[in-house]
Amino acid sequence: MYLPKHFEQHDPAALQGLMREHPLAMLVTTGADGVTADHVPLEYDSASGTLRGHVARANPLWRHADGQPVLAVFRGAEAYITPSWYPSKAEHHKVVPTWNYAVVHAHGTLRALDDAPWLRDLVGRLTDHHEAPRAQPWAVGDAPDDYVQQMLRAIVGIEIPVTRLVGKWKISQNRNEADRLGVADGLAERSAAMATLVRGGG
Repeated sequence: MYLPKHFEQHDPAALQGLMREHPLAMLVTTGADGVTADHVPLEYDSASGTLRGHVARANPLWRHADGQPVLAVFRGAEAYITPSWYPSKAEHHKVVPTWNYAVVHAHGTLRALDDAPWLRDLVGRLTDHHEAPRAQPWAVGDAPDDYVQQMLRAIVGIEIPVTRLVGKWKISQNRNEADRLGVADGLAERSAAMATLVRGGG
């Protein structure tokens, strides 16, 4: 990833926060047919520095990528930036459109885990986490046990001990303060999350 220094994000809390808020990762692997990208929700365990998830047993990913280096890409807030939001446009018109975004690249080696108790624990934990905001959360135990066991047999776990996290927050840091505030104001009704990032400066 092209990463100018002024767009680098090194704050572990910011990197982990993006992964938790946007857990659907693009998981890039290499197999016999070349490079493949699968879209997989991944849980990040900050204590061990490990990503965990599962894929369909029918998905060849868990076989061809087991023991191989992989890349998980997490995409956060993003937005088109019009030059019309820059006050400097009125001064000299030397402005062009761009795109703001925040992303995290997680590098590591994938391990496949065909282990029913491990999967049951993972699925229960993921479900509890994502159901928590609901007034009446659904739990894995709400489904018949034989059906749950059938579903568990149809998936395989994956685990990626992360060796490197790379963050890029391209949020108008290369503009002057007036232009940054103009961008934040322009984004206010379109992308509140990006507007907040721009105002915070990274």
